[in-house]
Parts: sequence; structure tokens; C-alpha cells
Amino acid sequence: MSNHQESLSIGYNYQDETDTIQKAALALFAVGLLLLVLPLFSFNPEVNTFFLWGGTTLSTLALLLYFFRTYQKSHPGVRNNGVWLRGSTSRGKIAWVTAVVLTGFYIILYWFPQYLGNLIEALNPTSQWLRGKPADHWFLYGSFYTLAILVMGVRAILKYRHSPYQIIRTISVMLFQFLFAYLIPAFLMLLNEPEFYFSYFWPLKYDYLFPGTLGYLAKEPGALGVFMVFWSVIISLIGVPILTYFFGKRWYCSWVCGCGGLAETAGDPYRQLSDKSRKAWKYEVAIIYPILGFIVLTTLLLWLNSMLGGWILGSLSNGFSQAYGFFIGAIFSGVIGVGFYPIMGSRVWCRFGCPMAAYLGLLQKHFSRFRITTNGGQCISCGNCSTYCEMGIDVRWYAQQGKPIIRASCVGCGMCATVCPRGVLNLETGPQEGRYMPTNLISPENIRILN
Repeated sequence: MSNHQESLSIGYNYQDETDTIQKAALALFAVGLLLLVLPLFSFNPEVNTFFLWGGTTLSTLALLLYFFRTYQKSHPGVRNNGVWLRGSTSRGKIAWVTAVVLTGFYIILYWFPQYLGNLIEALNPTSQWLRGKPADHWFLYGSFYTLAILVMGVRAILKYRHSPYQIIRTISVMLFQFLFAYLIPAFLMLLNEPEFYFSYFWPLKYDYLFPGTLGYLAKEPGALGVFMVFWSVIISLIGVPILTYFFGKRWYCSWVCGCGGLAETAGDPYRQLSDKSRKAWKYEVAIIYPILGFIVLTTLLLWLNSMLGGWILGSLSNGFSQAYGFFIGAIFSGVIGVGFYPIMGSRVWCRFGCPMAAYLGLLQKHFSRFRITTNGGQCISCGNCSTYCEMGIDVRWYAQQGKPIIRASCVGCGMCATVCPRGVLNLETGPQEGRYMPTNLISPENIRILN
């Protein structure tokens, strides 16, 4: 436990207090990463499996040790701790190196998986046990992706241990990723059933409402395929609007979605990097809604083509589908969406490219009961809320005037309320009447000195 009073100031001259245990943990983590790289240069499958699991285990335990020791030394609560003074969290050299490594990994994974052949082969025993088939590059990716959410989820729980909302929310995304996006799809394949992700819906999983996908699932023997079709259609078109009406888009974007789960855990150190400018907001609107329109149009064209016999709109609809899969499904959601975490913040994909976020956002803004209420009379304009909003919302502007925050982009992560030192912000669901009314405790004309 720290024996001195820590400063909450962003400009505080933070001193590196890494102790011996933390340094040892970081050294072990580096050794673990080295072991993970060794299979790329070895052609012995048994040795590669040993290196893979040895490196994974060592690096995971080392990170957990580092996280436990780091937060053991600090009081509960969120501190800036020199976030703008570190190269890793302020677009410094370390951040750029990390971005290049992540981007390079995604490029190799999507288009040159043969260079990961030894790593993939090293996962064959695990894949055979879980799925009943050899590993491929997507199984490698899913395993690392899930592990990242679980390990960094522990870090988030330790960091935000003073907030029950953040703890429960983090546990939720960890469980949904591990169970519904990793174990259950693998178990379905083991039973020779279609690989299906129950935590992803159209339009994020854009092909789940394509006629070819629904037709393939419906033809599967037994009732499971029919249930998958029912799940895809009912949840995407009926369940999602109902849940969003009651809870806003947070029920999915911050509690269920794997993309949001990675952003909230592995991307947490970079949330302050999101651009809060009006120019960025204009780009956001100009990009994300056309993407939603594009996948809606593609889905309609495919259904029209299916009903018209598959010869009039076939080339056009298939071309749209392939273009969307390449530019949005691969380049945007994968390469840019995660590779640019250290440069543009943790919600690049969610903010600018995700059609599900756009769909939920429209419902949230116009048809939901969810809002973040503000108590302008208590706001001291510290700016923590705006700094840590990963969706680029200038929360302080709303708080100063006592206005509720009802934005299509808000994912309801609650971080603005968590970092507020005065309890100004509160996530609420209430009647739609009066949703946009500010609090009457203070008039905007009386606080212009704060602007």
C-alpha cells in the first residue's frame, strides 16, 4: 500500500515506482513472448506445442502477477498516473511500435496465414480436443483474442475494483466471449454442427441474415439448425430493438459484444486517445451510417436475387457482399479496428465502422429510455469524464450545463461516471417524456464563466 498522498492531476509529475516484483514479472513476460515466437523457426510439432503452451502460460502468469502487484500498491479509484507522460499511452514511440506490430499481425493473419503455419500446427491437439478437427488460423486468432479479453479483464477488475458496475460489466464481457464466442462454437463443431456464434447478430455478423446462410442452417438435420435460424432472425430484428429500448445500446456494446469486450479490456489503456473534436464527430457520422446502409442494401439485394431466381441481381449482390467482407469485415474491423488502438483509442471500429453500433445508436437516440443524467451544480469542470470517454463525446460540455447525454455513439460503459470525483453523472433508464430536459439546479447562463 502506498504511504503517500497521490495526486489526481493529469499534469502531475508521475514518478516511475516499479518495484522488484513488477520488474521480475515484466522480465518473465518478455521470456514468455520469446517462447511464443520460437515455433515460427522450428519444424518439430511436439516442440512447437511445448513452446506455445509454455510461452502462453508464462506470459499470462507474469502479466497477472504484474497487475496484482501494481494495484495492490494503490488505493481503489481511478488515477491519471501520468497517462499523458508515458510513450505507450500518449502516442509515443512505444505506442507506434505496438500499433505496427498489431497491424502487421492482422495483415499476416488475414492474407498470409501460411507464415503462421507452425503456430497453427502447434494448436492442433487443442483444436482436436475442442472441435474435433485440426487448427486453422481463425482458431489461433480466436484463442489469442479470448485470452487477451480474459487476462486484461482481470486487470480491469483490479483497476476498477471500487465500482460494482465496472466489475459486473467486465465479468459479463469475459463470460460472453469465453462461453458464447469460443467454447460453444467449438463444441458445435465437435458435434458436426455448423459453427455458430450466439453472441453476434446481424448487421455485425452481416451474413447471419443472408439467404444462403439461413438456407444452409435450415437444411441441417435436427432442430438445432432451425433454432439458429430462429435466433438470428428474432434476435436481430425483434430482440435487439426491445432490449435497446429498455437499456440503450450498452446491453450489447459494453456487456456482450466481443469487439467491445476487447476494447474495454485490452484497449482500456488507450481510451483517452479518442478524438473529441467536432471534426472527428463529422467523420464518424459520414462513415458509420453509410456502412450500415451498405450492408442493409447488400442484404436486401441478396434476398431479391434469391426470390427472383438468382440470375438478375446475382453479380451485383455478390459483388457487394465480397466488397463489404474485404473492406469492412477484414480491413476496417480487424486491421484498423484493433491495430490502431495505441494511436486512435480503443473504439475505432465501434465509433467509425461498426454497423451494429450505428443500428443500435439510432434506436438509442430516438426510441430508448436510456440516458446519462448530469447534475450541473456539482460539476467542477475537471474534464476527467471527457478525457476517458472512448467514444469521443465531450461529456464535460453536457455536465457543465446540466444536460442529459443522449448520443447515438454512447456505449453506456459508464466510465465517465466512474472517473467523476463529484458524482455528477448517472446512468439511468426512465420515461421518454422529458428525456432531453436539463436539470433545474443551475442555469447555463450562470455558468458561462466555466466555458
